[in-house]
Amino acid sequence: MVGLVLPRLVAVSAASRRSVSVAERNVAALKAVYWLLLVSGFVEPLLYLLSIGVGVGRLVGDLTLPGGEVVTYAAFVAPAMLASSAMSGALSETTFNFFGKMKQMKLYDGVIATPVQPFEIALGELLWAMLRGSAYSAAFLVVMVVMDLTTAARALVAFPAAVLVGFAFGALGMAITTFMRSWHDFDLMSAAQFTLFLFSGTFVPAESYPAALRWAVEVTPLYRAVHLIRGVSVGAAGWEWVLDVLYLLVAVALGLLIASRRMGRLLYG
Repeated sequence: MVGLVLPRLVAVSAASRRSVSVAERNVAALKAVYWLLLVSGFVEPLLYLLSIGVGVGRLVGDLTLPGGEVVTYAAFVAPAMLASSAMSGALSETTFNFFGKMKQMKLYDGVIATPVQPFEIALGELLWAMLRGSAYSAAFLVVMVVMDLTTAARALVAFPAAVLVGFAFGALGMAITTFMRSWHDFDLMSAAQFTLFLFSGTFVPAESYPAALRWAVEVTPLYRAVHLIRGVSVGAAGWEWVLDVLYLLVAVALGLLIASRRMGRLLYG
């Protein structure tokens, strides 16, 4: 029995180390100017929170969540900004940057000459994307606690939820990027990302939409992410949290599977 299990454990350990090495390569390649891009990814949702959540919130007043909790408009918007920040941070790394490394720099053509496999490259890039996304999430949660938009205890629970959101969008973004033919194709992705940002229960409760549109909103990944983080941050516990988590886990698995298989075809083809 040990003779059957031990080689598999060794293989999994070696694959994990190779994935971590891919992430470490990205850390080592950081330039000083790149930190400005990292900071900008945190500032944008913060500005939305201050301008719309706080500014417009003075006109909107309080909102009642589906569970009956009454919250300020800023407290309603803040979890959505956290989810959007996790999405944007992950997508930035696994779409534009990933495409540049694969298509323009031909970085992975050299990587596959080593024992590293396409799935390990995909997982390593996703880990690196989550280092960036997790930094955004942690900083934004500190702002939410300081502004009294959530409690410290809830923020500790919301952080792993935000990390899961980043993993889901990172994996999906990487899978979609493997089908991109040129930089022009990213115009469609940017349009889709902005549409998700506006119509995922971000600024307006999904219940306010017509029935058909509400159904379309509620099946999108960003809505499930917003619903999960909003529930953790300001709402009450419910069975729908389980649905949100399962949805995002399936997105991670599906995205990694498609990305690794597509990369295998592109790199070995």
